[in-house]
Amino acid sequence: MDRLWMRAVRGRWRTLFVVLCLCELRSVSGQARYSIPEEQAEGSFVGNIARDLGLDVARLGAGKARIITKGGRQYVDLKRDKGTLVIQERIDREELCGKTTPCSFTFDIILENPIQLYRVTVEVVDINDNSPSFPQSEIHLKIAESVASGARFSLENADDPDVALNDIQNYILKPSDHFKLEIQNQPDGERFIEMVLQKPLDREQEESLTLMLIASDGGEPHRSGTARIQITVLDANDNAPVCTQPVYKVDVRENSPAGTLIATVSASDADAGLNGDVTYSTRSTKDTEQVFDVNVKTGEIKVTGKLDFEKSKSYQLNVQASDHGGYTDTCKVFINIIDENDNIPTIKLMSFSQSIPEDSPPGATVAVFNVNDDDADGNGVVKCAINADVPFKIESSLAGYYTIVTENFLDRESVPEYNVTITVSDRGSPPLSSSQNVNVQISDVNDNPPEFRQSEYGKTVAENNPPGFSVLTVSAGDADWGRNARVSYFLEEKEVHGAAVSSFVSVHPESGVVRALRSFDYEQIKSFDFNVSARDSGSPPLSSAAAVRILIRDQNDNAPQVLYPVPPHAETVPRSADAGYLVTKVVAVDVDSGQNAWLSYKVQHKFATDRGALFEVGLHNGEMRTVRRVTDKDAVKQRLTVVVEDNGRPSRSATVAVNVALADGFPEVPRSEFADDFSEDDDDRLTFYLVSALVAVSFLFVASLLLIVSLKVYRWRRSRVPYRSDLPVIPYYPPRYCDTLGTAGTLPHVYSYEACAAAKGHVTNTQAVSQSLVSVDGPDADVPHGGEQTSGNCSRMSTLVSQMSTFVSICLFSELISCVQNLKARLE
Repeated sequence: MDRLWMRAVRGRWRTLFVVLCLCELRSVSGQARYSIPEEQAEGSFVGNIARDLGLDVARLGAGKARIITKGGRQYVDLKRDKGTLVIQERIDREELCGKTTPCSFTFDIILENPIQLYRVTVEVVDINDNSPSFPQSEIHLKIAESVASGARFSLENADDPDVALNDIQNYILKPSDHFKLEIQNQPDGERFIEMVLQKPLDREQEESLTLMLIASDGGEPHRSGTARIQITVLDANDNAPVCTQPVYKVDVRENSPAGTLIATVSASDADAGLNGDVTYSTRSTKDTEQVFDVNVKTGEIKVTGKLDFEKSKSYQLNVQASDHGGYTDTCKVFINIIDENDNIPTIKLMSFSQSIPEDSPPGATVAVFNVNDDDADGNGVVKCAINADVPFKIESSLAGYYTIVTENFLDRESVPEYNVTITVSDRGSPPLSSSQNVNVQISDVNDNPPEFRQSEYGKTVAENNPPGFSVLTVSAGDADWGRNARVSYFLEEKEVHGAAVSSFVSVHPESGVVRALRSFDYEQIKSFDFNVSARDSGSPPLSSAAAVRILIRDQNDNAPQVLYPVPPHAETVPRSADAGYLVTKVVAVDVDSGQNAWLSYKVQHKFATDRGALFEVGLHNGEMRTVRRVTDKDAVKQRLTVVVEDNGRPSRSATVAVNVALADGFPEVPRSEFADDFSEDDDDRLTFYLVSALVAVSFLFVASLLLIVSLKVYRWRRSRVPYRSDLPVIPYYPPRYCDTLGTAGTLPHVYSYEACAAAKGHVTNTQAVSQSLVSVDGPDADVPHGGEQTSGNCSRMSTLVSQMSTFVSICLFSELISCVQNLKARLE
């Protein structure tokens, strides 16, 4: 069994190698030919049609390449994305062609814009997938014992649907004691099998014999079929029937009704009585068993089924004449089917342009159609025509294909559409015809560009947006119709802060949705502009553009940063310090803007009930002061944790460790030494100083407000008449890093005193203050040009003046309050 299995595997591999060798391509003048084995699985590769026809794969997709078949079944599918042909449906060569060889089927491939036609022929190669089979599994013969040696007995051929080498190649008869097998090849390719008597029979010794007839094909592996021959030995009958005419040839028209007599065969037997009585029978096949019938007694052959010339053009019957003694003779009947004009020509549109532009030149293709007539000879010859009142004509391309092309120039304004009637007729008697109507629309040319609903688009987006976030949608319409009105959107490339705008946003070409490609950071970029163009699909295409501006809204995404003190720096506090003594000032910044940059300070206590703390920090100014007098019980080294928290939602915070050392090095001034220096009018004087400071601050605030309004009016009047300004560009310093009414608290203590000194006239240069401010606009801040530069300079000048005045006012107010508090502390 193992040897047989290995032999079968080797045989299958040998067959596969032969089949693969048969897969060759022949392409000549717009035609391609392939060879494939039958019974291939679905999706099996047939050939690279794009390469073999010299086409680009992109051309197949752009031309909407597709397969056109004449019949109802499509065995091969076209993969346009790969340019290959694959098996779509299992192909059975025996079902497709029967015994016809070579077996092939043809289909057409059509492409549009421009229209091209290619014919593809696929030859189906037979494989050995069918075993020989006899019409009867047992054959019963009666042979008289008086039959002399050399007598011949015809046997029925086995049937194998396969062809060529896979068809039946050999017959073997076992055992061969009395009979031998002889095979005669007929001119028509059929084989005539006869069993020849070699040794006379003796009924007294053997009344019956059993033989095995084996038919085998030449495929790999070999397949075989067996029929059992049962021979009954009879007494003497020494004459066999003889056909009056060995070969009969008859012609029959297709569609002949059932019961039509087509021929009568006859045979004579020299014997008398029962031995001379002849009967007739036929060796039926799949092609003839449902079509013809032979009368057993008379030998009349009649039609019993439907004759169709398009399915089978001829038949062959082998009629056997037998007597009761077992002698037989065979009469061959060749039946030729005559075609009749029973098929109406059919019209099938392969490609049709429902709309063609009015500027199409003469000769432009409008439609391609196929005409088919299954009849033969003159019955299958067709002629085509169209109505004469249209500016089109018919041209013939490939066999069976016709093209409708423009004959004259078209004018849509005169005639916007045409109704074309295609008429085809054959040359039969009587002729058969069919027609089909085609409506052709004349289209206009592309003469309208797309127009946006808005000339400018704007959108505010919160920073830290997710990539892919839909920002806005631009929309444009086109007054044209059809393809000329199909609008696509494109992003015009430009640089935004040194990077391509395509790295920031993208535009969907069909919907116009503008999406963010990255997460925006307000601290890096606050706004940017770009253009979106809308382009139609006309030829040539027309386009227009719209401006888009995107503003970035700040979010609280940055935690405060502590600038001072820097650990492990330690502050020294004398033990003689009173309550309210200024220890140090915590300085912090937040790169966010608005309320997200408003900072508050607090000391983080270890316990919620810790009321004996020595220090506290100002909620808004970050000043750390003593809350009571220093006692001997207080530790020499104090370590406090200050929490800096912004005003965002949710808020972010940072912590800093402040080291404080209590020292005895500073001499404590007795309070009695200063007791006489203060009179009862100290409180009145302090109140007077405080009121004076408030009046000064209010005056500075009103003056700054009037100056801002004046600059705004001046800028508005200047914008009415465009001109170029030579004013210098004043740097912009955001106000959020200065103590605003004691709420920001982000400047170091020493810087506050410098600013106050500058305000009092002790310092004439404010460069130190301006340099200490931290700019959040970054190096990418835009500098206006031309007329915009003038308005920008005025705006920045007014802003700077307002900020400096407010800054100086707050510093004065802060220093006055600090002085008052120190005086009150010393008085206490």
